[in-house]
Amino acid sequence: MVSRFGRFRSARIRSLTGRRPRSLAGQVFALQVAVVVLLVVVAVLALVAEARHDNSTEAKNRSIAVAQTFAHSPGLLAALRSPDPAAVLQPLTESGRKAAGVDFIVVMDTKGTRYTHPRPELIGKKAVATIAPALAGQVYTESVNGPLGREAQVIVPVHDHAKVVALVAAGMKVENVNGAVARQIPIILGAGAVALGAAMSGTALVSRRLRRQTHRLGPAEMNLMYEHHDAVLHAVREGVLIISKDGRLLLANDEAGRLLDLPLDAEGRHVSDLSSLDPGMVELLTSGRAATDEVHLAGSRLLAVNQRPTDRHGGPRETVATLRDSTELRALSGRAENARERLRLLYDAGLGIGTTLDVVRTAEELTEIAVPRLADFGTVDLAEPVLHGDEPASTDTGMRRTAVRGIRDGHPLYEPGRLINFRPSTPQARAFVTGLPELVPDLSDAPGWLAQDPERTRMIIDYGIHSLITVPLQARGVILGMANFWRSEKPQPFEEDDLSLAEELAARAAVSIDNARRYTREHTMAATLQRSLLPRALPEQSALDVAHRYLPAFSGVSGDWFDVIPLPGSRVALVVGDVVGHGLHAAATMGRLRTAVHNFSTLDLSPDEILRHLDDLVGRIDQEEAEATADPGVMGATCLYAIYDPVSRRCAMARAGHPPPALVRPDGSVSFPDLPAGPPLGLGGVPFETAELEVAEGTQFVLYTDGLIEDRTRDIDVGIELLRQVLAGHPDRSPEKSCQAVLDALLPDRPKDDVALLIARARAIPPNRAVDWDVPFDPAAVAGMRAAVAEKADDWGLSELAFATELVLSELITNAIRYGSAPVTVRLLYDRTLTCEVADSSSTSPHLRDAAAMDEGGRGLFLVAQLAQRWGTRYTPRGKVIWAEMSLPRPDGSTEGPARSDVLDAEL
Repeated sequence: MVSRFGRFRSARIRSLTGRRPRSLAGQVFALQVAVVVLLVVVAVLALVAEARHDNSTEAKNRSIAVAQTFAHSPGLLAALRSPDPAAVLQPLTESGRKAAGVDFIVVMDTKGTRYTHPRPELIGKKAVATIAPALAGQVYTESVNGPLGREAQVIVPVHDHAKVVALVAAGMKVENVNGAVARQIPIILGAGAVALGAAMSGTALVSRRLRRQTHRLGPAEMNLMYEHHDAVLHAVREGVLIISKDGRLLLANDEAGRLLDLPLDAEGRHVSDLSSLDPGMVELLTSGRAATDEVHLAGSRLLAVNQRPTDRHGGPRETVATLRDSTELRALSGRAENARERLRLLYDAGLGIGTTLDVVRTAEELTEIAVPRLADFGTVDLAEPVLHGDEPASTDTGMRRTAVRGIRDGHPLYEPGRLINFRPSTPQARAFVTGLPELVPDLSDAPGWLAQDPERTRMIIDYGIHSLITVPLQARGVILGMANFWRSEKPQPFEEDDLSLAEELAARAAVSIDNARRYTREHTMAATLQRSLLPRALPEQSALDVAHRYLPAFSGVSGDWFDVIPLPGSRVALVVGDVVGHGLHAAATMGRLRTAVHNFSTLDLSPDEILRHLDDLVGRIDQEEAEATADPGVMGATCLYAIYDPVSRRCAMARAGHPPPALVRPDGSVSFPDLPAGPPLGLGGVPFETAELEVAEGTQFVLYTDGLIEDRTRDIDVGIELLRQVLAGHPDRSPEKSCQAVLDALLPDRPKDDVALLIARARAIPPNRAVDWDVPFDPAAVAGMRAAVAEKADDWGLSELAFATELVLSELITNAIRYGSAPVTVRLLYDRTLTCEVADSSSTSPHLRDAAAMDEGGRGLFLVAQLAQRWGTRYTPRGKVIWAEMSLPRPDGSTEGPARSDVLDAEL
């Protein structure tokens, strides 16, 4: 996009400046090439001159060194004194010349006559040299036209005891010196060519980049573009600043100078030295950090500042800041922000109010949403009936302070729980009557409100609370209470916008409070119904020490129930059940099942038979529901039924889809009997099984529903293990304490399901309180049994019951022998009642009938029914047992039931 825009701009400028002139990059490239070539040529010439000078200097220095070395050689003076110095010195000079790399070494006398020369024919002739300086003891250098051509030579004196006795000249031909320079010229030229190529390449790269950056613009085009840039920069209605990395102001356009009130000499000065800038603006401009629409104060203006570094794309390390006057926009955006905040508050209210179906908690949620976003303090006052789930009447004037929340504690507002009777002059009372909200801008100037409680209202004013909005909590045309919003921190009073927002919040909260109220009413009704269907008090019995707990679910009642049912023979039935589902329907079904269990228990059936009858009942209930509602759903229920016999200390149990019971033995160990599970009630088709086990005295039966051990956060096996740990090691703990310990350990604060818990400690009837006889299958044996029973009654101190007991047992034994089959046994049991049991192996059940006046028989069972408190028949795997319970004498000597004389008179 940028490159296309650049090409378009270049083409536009060219169209304004004529046809394609040479671009600025091309001109710079040509200039750079010329400069580079010139520099290379000058460099080559300088190198040649320097090489020539260096070679000449080197030749001179070498000649001086050779001449001086030869002049000071040890054998030179001896050779000069010899008869033929030339013959001695000529070989020496030639070998030294070749070794030293010079063209000649000439030894001459003080008159200039040669002793040696590379050309032997010149020996003995005058040398071409200026010898006067050398004869004066100096080293003399000169260039002469000698026998070898143009020569550069050095003349050195030879001393003998401070007297010059000879001269030594050494040197080189000038052409040899220049030849060395000529040999270096190719190297110099090659290096120059390489330098020229490198410089040309660098110039080409620089020119290419310049050409790309200038988009092939020429000088005129560049000038025009600069003029446009300058015009735009200073004409735009947005301030532009360029700041160096050390915090100096490099550029400020006219708009920036106007907005910041910059002095004329601002450019070039450090930003911190500009007194017209706000400290926050100085910090931003000198930091070099990126900023987007930061708002800063500049005099009376609010400026939106954007700042970016310029080195992101290879530019210099500077920053560019743009300024925009947002004073009016700020005011508009402030109003828009307030509107957004109000919408956000309403949105949060929709999510945060009514999260539970609890009236008090819903009121607290309203205050939590309103404080501190709308008000500094918030209070909710509800009519007293609302807290109990009822609908308030128009005559209800008292309101209970339900929720209080503020930005600080220790405020003088009424505390939660206070019952408040608002005077008619108060805003709350007027709003409750009219249903319209009230806004009190200044509480100190509101006499009607001040009259409510002068001392407390004065404390509220002194505390700093100065403005109030009170809004009725109205749902379905009924005013449930008042929501009050108080302001203290902001000096401005509440406004109409605040009033409309408070109305919205109150309307949302009122619906949630009304829902919670109606739920509270229904929950209370269901809980009341369920508790009315559960046992009010446990029956008196001697077989078990029983404790129980029932906890409804936090979200609603369910169909859990328990029961303790006394059975004949001092036996006791323990029942725990759970109906699937929640609500009134589940509670009503539970009541039907509990009533059915009681009815079936009167038949004295075994646990599996009881469950089979319940299964049929639940199946019929499901069928009735499906026909009535066209819903094929199954209600279903689970149940555990146990019968404990304190005489034999045996317990028979059967369960239908229910968790197994826990047994806490006298040694503190805990076990869960492996009972046949059986299907839940209502499925049908699968038989139930009864399991029997013998328990020691003191053993505790722990029966419970699944709400105790099941939870969303843990597995059922974990719950059972927790139950085991709570029960283990406490064999002497009472059932009451065990119930509480189990609930504390396994239940959360807000259980999701109902829990029924039944803990019973087993007792045993002492052996001396129960006696058994085998009766011969002969009517004559009845007389002997009557005597034995009378004797045992006397032993137990029950002589007053002996006669009636004899009559009852006589009739029961006679019926067993006459209508039953052998063997016949008799048991006499002394507990809360005196129980007589006659068992035989026949399953034929006797029936009570009314005998006519002239009938000889048919009055035996009628006599039993009159003498006994109650009587009945139960079936066993080996036959049946006919039993009768005799009431024990009262402390005053009387007995329950008809008097014995009355019975005898009726018979007569």
